[in-house]
Amino acid sequence: MARTDPPPGPSVSVAEMRRRVARFGELKGSDLCFMDQRIPGHEREMINLLGLGVTENESDPDLAPKLGPAHGFASGFAKCNPGCGAALHWHETEEIFMPLDGEWSIYWRDGEKEQEVILGPFDTVSVPIGIYRGFKNVSDKPATLHFTVGGPDTGKVHWHPSVIEAARQTGLDVDDNGLLIEVPEVERTAFR
Repeated sequence: MARTDPPPGPSVSVAEMRRRVARFGELKGSDLCFMDQRIPGHEREMINLLGLGVTENESDPDLAPKLGPAHGFASGFAKCNPGCGAALHWHETEEIFMPLDGEWSIYWRDGEKEQEVILGPFDTVSVPIGIYRGFKNVSDKPATLHFTVGGPDTGKVHWHPSVIEAARQTGLDVDDNGLLIEVPEVERTAFR
């Protein structure tokens, strides 16, 4: 019986692969990706690396995924100063966190209690669907956290009611489609 070689696999040129490389030191994100980012303690730079581009601010070109779309997940970075991070929220898919440097509190709601786990570089945690979660840089220097949100449709971010109220005080809210909107001053005073 004659031996046959397997069919050749797909071909990718060096030029195409270079377009699929993101150099960490050259990545630029945005400080207004989500409604909580004006709330003191939740300031951060969000960088969408690959995938669906999880954001509430679709008009900011700096939030476009640097490597383009991907099927089934979104991946990126949060760069935070000490004491800063994301407020309580949940997704309709799992979310994975892995610090690249520093120490991070990954916290979540367990009924009425708040729990946390502290992660160091390259430790990883997976947060289940529907659990309110947040993260905070608990280091004494700026640090970067890698995140992955699963699923072909991550849906919109669901914020804890306390976060929505605090964000409205800063002039931000989201519309029915989960996109950022400015709250007029008249409406802000109604929330006070």
